[in-house]
Amino acid sequence: MSPKVNPIQYKVSSPADLRNVVLIGSAGSGKTTLFENLLKARIPGYRGEKDDPERASALALATISNNDVIINLLDAPGHPDFVSDLRAALRAADAAVFVVSAVDGIDPTAAVLWNECRKVNMPRAVVVTKLDTENASFEAAVDGIRAAFGDGVHPAYIPFVNDAGEIIGNLSLLSKRTHDYSSGEREARDANADELSLIEDFRGDYVESIITESEDEEAMEAYLMEEEIPNDEMIDDVMKAMYHATFFPVLPVLGSGIGIEELIGLIERGFPTPLRRQLASVSDMSGNPVELGDISPDAPLVAQVIRTTSDPFAGRLSVVRIFNGTLKSDAQVQIAGQKGLFGLYVDEHHPDHIESERIGAFNVTQGTELISRTTAVAGEIVLLAKLAKAETADTITDPAKPLVIEPWPAPTPLLPIAVQAATRNDEDKLANALNRLTVEDSSVLLQRAEGTDQLLIWTMGQGHKDLVMARLKDRYGVNVEEAPVKVALRETFIAPAQATGSHKKQSGGHGQFGVCHIRIEPLPRGAGFEFVDEVVGGSVPRQYIPSVEKGVRAQLERGTVSGNPLVDIRVILDDGKSHPVDSSDMAFQTAGQLAIKEAATPNNIGLLEPLDTVTVTIGDEFLGAVMTDISNRRGQVLGSDSGEQGTTIVRALVPQSELPRYAIDLRGLAKGTGTFTREFHGYEIMPPAAAAEVIKAAQNKS
Repeated sequence: MSPKVNPIQYKVSSPADLRNVVLIGSAGSGKTTLFENLLKARIPGYRGEKDDPERASALALATISNNDVIINLLDAPGHPDFVSDLRAALRAADAAVFVVSAVDGIDPTAAVLWNECRKVNMPRAVVVTKLDTENASFEAAVDGIRAAFGDGVHPAYIPFVNDAGEIIGNLSLLSKRTHDYSSGEREARDANADELSLIEDFRGDYVESIITESEDEEAMEAYLMEEEIPNDEMIDDVMKAMYHATFFPVLPVLGSGIGIEELIGLIERGFPTPLRRQLASVSDMSGNPVELGDISPDAPLVAQVIRTTSDPFAGRLSVVRIFNGTLKSDAQVQIAGQKGLFGLYVDEHHPDHIESERIGAFNVTQGTELISRTTAVAGEIVLLAKLAKAETADTITDPAKPLVIEPWPAPTPLLPIAVQAATRNDEDKLANALNRLTVEDSSVLLQRAEGTDQLLIWTMGQGHKDLVMARLKDRYGVNVEEAPVKVALRETFIAPAQATGSHKKQSGGHGQFGVCHIRIEPLPRGAGFEFVDEVVGGSVPRQYIPSVEKGVRAQLERGTVSGNPLVDIRVILDDGKSHPVDSSDMAFQTAGQLAIKEAATPNNIGLLEPLDTVTVTIGDEFLGAVMTDISNRRGQVLGSDSGEQGTTIVRALVPQSELPRYAIDLRGLAKGTGTFTREFHGYEIMPPAAAAEVIKAAQNKS
């Protein structure tokens, strides 16, 4: 928490009193500065948060007020690695303030973030920052935003400059008033003739867009008749227009605080209230769609866990958005995580579950402080402690009418880290730390890799990886070492072979004798292993044929030239020798192993490597670079298709050994905009040169 400030008393009596707003913008856009300035404008004595890597990577929540309207501000991470928290914030909020730097314009990350808002139809206003930077232009910034995001982008205010060209305030296009900050305090007055002339240059398009997007037929008729429309009616229409998420008012806001009051006013009067929030998908416990109906404190409780944190000392803390009804501190509730009900992926660390728990004391934010409450109504965002079984995206409902809200789509982590405990003491603590980590961060995936037995932590990218490693050490006190990610290779015969395995040992007394002759035939990829008995004449007694197979299978697990398991072959036992006294089960097992080793030579053994089907989505301008990169990774392009909004989708087969860093490398190639998915395809023969390196390394190690 921030330094102590003067206590503020907020009272919420209705969802209409609330505005839930998320601030969104790419790193360096000025978003966090805007968040801090909003708090300073309404919290007496607020001095700001300290710089902290966690601050830039996690969802922040604070609350301010304006004219009895309570504004919950969510500051969402701007880095693509933390899109999971962004999607959570979009679920918690009812509208967004999208922050764009006048210097950087719409960079690739901003385009990705805007698209996240578009997917959920989030109402948005746009704030242009850094206008006090040399060569910055508000009009150029607006033109760039409109070119990127469409014709719904319209200035609501324009900068007001002094004779030296410095921005000292803004001009309201709707009220035709001037807001002058040059004295250090905001002074509002009616615009003079020169200022009105500037306003009229922009006002017509703005007013027409508001009327059109709000679908106000009476206002449109008055506008066409060139009648003056009352300002209060136009403000009401701004809220209607924003609700449709096709109209995006733009405001200039400086780091000095110029424009902050106008933004707060727009949030109060123009942003939608929780009463208009419609969840995309709600179902009963059988998966049947359910309509929530009117939003009311008197309705049955429906809420969702937006974020979960796990502190070694304070325990679990759940940030919860109430969508309907009233939450009470003594209520018994149902907590349900049912991803499978909506056809979503369910992993072993986050299984579907239905629990019953009693709500204890909970808190809300007032300013940046936590204040205890016993009730909270629809629209509020609360912090619940000690919900032992609640996880991010779980639904909290009245047990008398249990419902489930569809979780927001979870991003797939695609950057693996292979880790191992540094010491025995760390090994004892690691499992508990990883469990806490997955509770807190739903975009982390744990895996014990089949074939290599490595412990893998799958992350979203380099920034997320660094944060995960830091949390393990600093928050949970576990030292882990990172190792290169291994790929589970296989051996196979690429040509028919035959060999005799002979195990003869005489050392006095009972000896060991077993001889078997085998033929080996390659099988198609994925066929596995077949053992065929073609022994005639009893050259290998019937009781020892299973022994030969057991020995063969044991050697297949150990491999031959590289130490990787042997697959996709047929082994035919067709001859052998035995001894009436010295032959035994163990002797023929050993003979079977020796036969496989004898048959394997560098000329008839090939290495198989796992390939993934990789689907890459990139902007059209990056297609050439991505195709070249896939080729350099020994990938095979299967085809490409046109995606939406100037993107191309490329499908390719790529060896897994070339993919551990692809999440980082693709982001560099496509300037932060590229995304991909991967799915196991199968095993294919590794090129001889690459296989020779693996075999040489294995033999040097042995």
